[in-house]
Amino acid sequence: MRQKENRVTGTPRYALYFTPKPDSDLAGFGNAVLGYDNHTGAALSRPEGMADLAGVTDSPRRYGFHATLKAPMRLRPGVTEADLLEAALALAADHPPVPVGPLHVATLGAFTALVPRAAPPELGLFAAECVAAFEPFRASLTEAETARRHPERLSPRGRALLARWGYPYVFEAFRFHMTLTDALPEEARAPWRERLAAAYGTGESLTLDALSVLRQDGSGPFRVLQRIPFGD
Repeated sequence: MRQKENRVTGTPRYALYFTPKPDSDLAGFGNAVLGYDNHTGAALSRPEGMADLAGVTDSPRRYGFHATLKAPMRLRPGVTEADLLEAALALAADHPPVPVGPLHVATLGAFTALVPRAAPPELGLFAAECVAAFEPFRASLTEAETARRHPERLSPRGRALLARWGYPYVFEAFRFHMTLTDALPEEARAPWRERLAAAYGTGESLTLDALSVLRQDGSGPFRVLQRIPFGD
C-alpha cells in the first residue's frame, strides 16, 4: 500500500487514477466514507452511524476515492500539464473498457479497501500500460521522496521497481484497490472491514471505463482535472 509522499514546495503533483462516475453508487459510497469528493472538492458527511470514520481516513481522504494506475508524480522539466492531458486523451481513446466484476471490502495489509473478487488479467495489463506510457512525463524522485517510500522495508525487487519507476507497487506487484481507511492497528482491522462491508453491501459489477488525471497543489487534496472515457 502507499505511503505518504513528499511535496516539493510550489510544484504540483499529478496522478493517473481510476475514479468512478461521479453520479454512481460506487462514487457515492467511497466519497462518503472518505468525507471528500475529488471531482468537486467538496467535504461530505459520513454514512449514518459512521461519523468515527473521520478518525481513520486521514491519508486516503487527501487523494479521494480512486484506484492508482500511475502514482503521484512531479512533471519533469519541459513537460506541461497540457502535454500530460493530451497523452491521457490519446491513451483512453484507444482503449476498450475493462470488465472488472464485483468488488468486496477486504483487509489489504494494514488498510481496508475495495478489491475485485477476481481481477481479470486485462486489469493488470492496463495498469502496466499506464505506468510505462506516462513514465516519460515523470520527474526523478528526490532523495527525500525516495526515503519516504522506506526502501529499507521493501524487497530487493521492490527497491528496484522504486528506483526505476518511482513506485514499488507496479507490474507484478500491482493490485487494484480502492482504499477506504488509513493503516489500522491489527485489532481494528476486522471490525472496520465488517462495518464497511455491511455499509457497502453487494455493490454493482465494476467496469473500468475511464482514465482520470488529478492534480495536487502543495499539501492540499487531489482534484480531478479530467475524467476521460475510454473508446470502444
